[in-house]
Amino acid sequence: MVFSTRALKKAIAAPERAFSARRAWLHALLLLGLLLPPSLHAGEFSISDVHTHLKDNVYLLDAHVEYRLSDEALGALANGVPLTLSIYIEIQRKRNWWLDATVANLEQRFRLQFHPLSHQYVLQNLNSGAFYAFQSLMAALEAMGTLSDFPLLDAQLIAKDERYEVMLQAELDIESLPSPLRPLAYITPAWRLNSEWYTWSLTP
Repeated sequence: MVFSTRALKKAIAAPERAFSARRAWLHALLLLGLLLPPSLHAGEFSISDVHTHLKDNVYLLDAHVEYRLSDEALGALANGVPLTLSIYIEIQRKRNWWLDATVANLEQRFRLQFHPLSHQYVLQNLNSGAFYAFQSLMAALEAMGTLSDFPLLDAQLIAKDERYEVMLQAELDIESLPSPLRPLAYITPAWRLNSEWYTWSLTP
């Protein structure tokens, strides 16, 4: 009976110790985040040169996204941490007397990683699965930020007597960071990288 009681106490204590260790680790991350000096380069995303055109009965999107990464993101990338970046696209039908109707939601995702052995930046298009290698970070960011002939919408879904609006935003996906880094990224402003929503009219 004594053996059973001791075993029960150990079984109860083990999860408590594990929970205490996780809590202490999270507190340490929180303290580290508060003590870190502000970034010299905070990072910023911006969108420009957006337009659409019709080809083979499909609306295609051209746009340029400028990715300026923060010191924290650059440091993580240099140490082999992959960064996932997303471009969100929403198409809405405008309505005068009711809420706007969402016609389509699209997302273009990229994963960027530095490979120290080859000294190359490898970019993967997560939508298509295609890989590209670059000798410099600038070249990789420029390629990732250039959207050309991106399929947006079938023309049959657009009514000529309606008004439509397209909204575009670029964002660093914190949820895709390695789990040990995520808690710090949640509380550090330099990791919350995204552009303003860029909005323009889609004319049938």
